Amino acid sequence: MAILKALRWVGSSKKDLLEFPDEVRREIGYALYFAQRGEKHPAAKPLRGFHGGVVLEVAEDQRGNAYRAVYTVRFPTAVYVLHAFQKKSKKGIATPHHDIELIKNRLKLAEADYRRGQAL
Repeated sequence: MAILKALRWVGSSKKDLLEFPDEVRREIGYALYFAQRGEKHPAAKPLRGFHGGVVLEVAEDQRGNAYRAVYTVRFPTAVYVLHAFQKKSKKGIATPHHDIELIKNRLKLAEADYRRGQAL
């Protein structure tokens, strides 16, 4: 059995994910488990604007509501969940600008956290 990467939560991502409907939480949790095993879940797609495919998004739709979880697999020993949110934009499938900015900021926090852990 493969060693699982640690699952780390940035900001309010865990609290936000826990507010999603049960079925959505299960599907996103399964995708995160794939990431911890070093695999890519079929529903996971690279998030546009982040090069190299190291920031991924899982989208789940339920009863007309769109839920998203964004995480990074950039680090060899940890998966960082950067953001979990319900998409309310009616402007197509694009992730809203304020969510992209939040993800960028949280990715910097994840990088700093990972570096600190490596220095221990």
